[in-house]
Amino acid sequence: MKISKIIMSLLCAALFLNMQCDDDDTSLPQSNCASFVAIDGFTYENSATSPYSINSVSINNDCLVIEVSASGCDGNTWDMQLVDSEEVSESNPPQRYVKFFLINTEDCLAVVDRARSFDLSPLQIEGENEIIINVDDYSDPVIYTY
Repeated sequence: MKISKIIMSLLCAALFLNMQCDDDDTSLPQSNCASFVAIDGFTYENSATSPYSINSVSINNDCLVIEVSASGCDGNTWDMQLVDSEEVSESNPPQRYVKFFLINTEDCLAVVDRARSFDLSPLQIEGENEIIINVDDYSDPVIYTY
Protein backbone atom coordinates (compact mmCIF):
# COMPACT_ATOMS: atom_id res chain seq x y z
CA MET A 1 0.00 0.00 0.00
CA LYS A 2 2.80 2.44 0.89
CA ILE A 3 4.67 1.58 -2.29
CA SER A 4 1.67 2.48 -4.46
CA LYS A 5 1.34 5.87 -2.66
CA ILE A 6 5.04 6.54 -3.21
CA ILE A 7 4.77 5.60 -6.89
CA MET A 8 1.66 7.76 -7.28
CA SER A 9 3.43 10.70 -5.58
CA LEU A 10 6.47 10.32 -7.84
CA LEU A 11 4.23 10.12 -10.90
CA CYS A 12 2.38 13.30 -9.89
CA ALA A 13 5.69 15.08 -9.20
CA ALA A 14 7.05 13.99 -12.60
CA LEU A 15 3.91 15.24 -14.36
CA PHE A 16 4.07 18.54 -12.49
CA LEU A 17 7.73 19.06 -13.39
CA ASN A 18 7.06 18.15 -17.02
CA MET A 19 4.58 20.99 -17.57
CA GLN A 20 5.94 23.41 -20.13
CA CYS A 21 4.67 26.67 -21.45
CA ASP A 22 5.02 27.66 -25.09
CA ASP A 23 5.56 31.29 -23.96
CA ASP A 24 9.01 30.32 -22.67
CA ASP A 25 10.21 29.65 -26.21
CA THR A 26 11.70 32.91 -27.43
CA SER A 27 13.74 33.54 -30.52
CA LEU A 28 15.76 36.51 -31.63
CA PRO A 29 14.83 38.16 -34.90
CA GLN A 30 16.99 37.32 -37.91
CA SER A 31 19.93 39.66 -38.41
CA ASN A 32 23.04 39.84 -40.57
CA CYS A 33 24.84 41.68 -37.78
CA ALA A 34 26.96 40.01 -35.09
CA SER A 35 25.04 41.55 -32.15
CA PHE A 36 22.01 43.65 -31.28
CA VAL A 37 22.11 47.09 -29.74
CA ALA A 38 20.72 47.12 -26.19
CA ILE A 39 18.36 49.93 -25.18
CA ASP A 40 19.11 50.53 -21.51
CA GLY A 41 19.58 53.99 -20.00
CA PHE A 42 20.87 52.64 -16.67
CA THR A 43 23.60 50.55 -18.33
CA TYR A 44 24.45 53.47 -20.63
CA GLU A 45 25.09 55.72 -17.63
CA ASN A 46 26.64 53.27 -15.17
CA SER A 47 28.61 50.50 -16.89
CA ALA A 48 32.40 50.40 -16.91
CA THR A 49 34.50 49.58 -19.94
CA SER A 50 38.04 48.46 -20.60
CA PRO A 51 40.28 51.02 -22.38
CA TYR A 52 39.94 51.14 -26.17
CA SER A 53 40.03 53.60 -29.05
CA ILE A 54 37.53 53.74 -31.88
CA ASN A 55 39.20 53.58 -35.29
CA SER A 56 36.09 53.85 -37.46
CA VAL A 57 32.31 53.76 -37.42
CA SER A 58 30.21 52.96 -40.48
CA ILE A 59 26.74 51.75 -41.40
CA ASN A 60 26.11 48.76 -43.64
CA ASN A 61 22.35 48.24 -44.19
CA ASP A 62 20.90 47.95 -40.64
CA CYS A 63 24.31 47.23 -39.05
CA LEU A 64 26.52 49.75 -37.27
CA VAL A 65 30.10 48.54 -37.70
CA ILE A 66 32.59 49.72 -35.07
CA GLU A 67 36.30 49.01 -35.41
CA VAL A 68 38.30 49.41 -32.19
CA SER A 69 41.88 49.00 -30.99
CA ALA A 70 42.86 47.81 -27.53
CA SER A 71 45.67 45.95 -25.84
CA GLY A 72 45.28 42.21 -25.83
CA CYS A 73 46.54 38.88 -27.11
CA ASP A 74 44.27 38.40 -30.11
CA GLY A 75 40.89 39.89 -29.14
CA ASN A 76 39.03 36.58 -29.45
CA THR A 77 37.81 36.72 -25.85
CA TRP A 78 36.62 40.33 -25.95
CA ASP A 79 32.99 41.01 -25.06
CA MET A 80 31.75 43.98 -27.09
CA GLN A 81 28.40 45.66 -26.50
CA LEU A 82 26.58 48.69 -27.87
CA VAL A 83 24.07 50.36 -25.55
CA ASP A 84 21.53 53.07 -26.39
CA SER A 85 20.73 55.77 -23.81
CA GLU A 86 16.93 55.52 -24.37
CA GLU A 87 16.95 59.26 -25.14
CA VAL A 88 15.78 60.64 -28.48
CA SER A 89 16.59 64.25 -29.35
CA GLU A 90 13.71 65.97 -31.07
CA SER A 91 15.57 67.30 -34.07
CA ASN A 92 15.17 66.75 -37.78
CA PRO A 93 16.19 63.97 -38.23
CA PRO A 94 15.90 62.68 -34.64
CA GLN A 95 19.11 61.75 -32.82
CA ARG A 96 20.00 58.79 -30.62
CA TYR A 97 23.01 58.34 -28.34
CA VAL A 98 24.94 55.09 -28.02
CA LYS A 99 28.03 53.90 -26.13
CA PHE A 100 30.38 51.10 -27.04
CA PHE A 101 31.52 48.91 -24.14
CA LEU A 102 34.49 46.54 -24.20
CA ILE A 103 35.20 43.87 -21.60
CA ASN A 104 38.81 42.83 -22.14
CA THR A 105 40.43 40.32 -19.78
CA GLU A 106 43.39 39.55 -22.03
CA ASP A 107 46.73 40.29 -20.38
CA CYS A 108 49.05 40.99 -23.32
CA LEU A 109 50.81 44.13 -24.47
CA ALA A 110 50.06 43.86 -28.19
CA VAL A 111 47.60 46.27 -29.81
CA VAL A 112 44.75 44.41 -31.48
CA ASP A 113 42.13 45.72 -33.92
CA ARG A 114 38.66 44.16 -33.99
CA ALA A 115 35.40 45.11 -35.66
CA ARG A 116 31.90 44.22 -34.50
CA SER A 117 28.55 44.90 -36.15
CA PHE A 118 25.41 45.78 -34.22
CA ASP A 119 21.84 45.59 -35.52
CA LEU A 120 20.29 49.06 -35.29
CA SER A 121 16.71 48.09 -36.14
CA PRO A 122 15.57 48.32 -32.47
CA LEU A 123 16.50 52.04 -32.64
CA GLN A 124 14.15 52.81 -35.52
CA ILE A 125 11.51 55.42 -34.76
CA GLU A 126 8.00 54.96 -36.09
CA GLY A 127 7.10 57.59 -38.68
CA GLU A 128 10.76 58.35 -39.46
CA ASN A 129 13.06 56.86 -42.08
CA GLU A 130 16.34 58.36 -40.88
CA ILE A 131 18.04 59.06 -37.55
CA ILE A 132 21.41 60.39 -36.50
CA ILE A 133 23.45 58.04 -34.32
CA ASN A 134 25.91 59.74 -31.96
CA VAL A 135 28.55 57.27 -30.77
CA ASP A 136 30.15 58.28 -27.46
CA ASP A 137 33.92 58.96 -27.83
CA TYR A 138 33.64 59.23 -31.62
CA SER A 139 33.69 62.70 -33.18
CA ASP A 140 31.45 62.21 -36.21
CA PRO A 141 27.77 61.28 -36.00
CA VAL A 142 26.50 58.72 -38.52
CA ILE A 143 23.22 58.83 -40.41
CA TYR A 144 21.12 55.66 -40.29
CA THR A 145 18.57 55.47 -43.12
CA TYR A 146 16.01 52.68 -43.04
